[in-house]
Amino acid sequence: MRRRFKNQKQAALALGYRSGLEEKIGKQLDDLQIDYTYETEKISYVQPSKKRTYKPDFIKTKKNGEKLYIETKGYWPAAERKKMEYIKQSNPSLDIRMVFSNPNNKISKTSKTTYGDVAAKLGIPFAIGSIPLDWLEE
Repeated sequence: MRRRFKNQKQAALALGYRSGLEEKIGKQLDDLQIDYTYETEKISYVQPSKKRTYKPDFIKTKKNGEKLYIETKGYWPAAERKKMEYIKQSNPSLDIRMVFSNPNNKISKTSKTTYGDVAAKLGIPFAIGSIPLDWLEE
């Protein structure tokens, strides 16, 4: 008998993911038979006065042997946006890309700035809802 969950997040948590979007991306990769790992690495970055680590959601090795790091975000709070800024400053050569549930979400009720605007400012390519196939073919 299939277990019922109150919401998508609870179902995702039961499968080892932290969000419904992460579960959706994992399923996309599985369905396409793409080899990947989920939250298996920690990347060091420097937050002023503090050494921290970052655990990317999905890591795929590209055909050229380099790694592609894919971060998924439904909600992207200010602290997480700042953390991504520090990560990019500390690791400028990493290929980090983002998949948003909605890149047009505003960073606050009073701001015109969207999640997509922030990603673009940080030089992070992004997609909506799923990983573009051309990213996976690299």
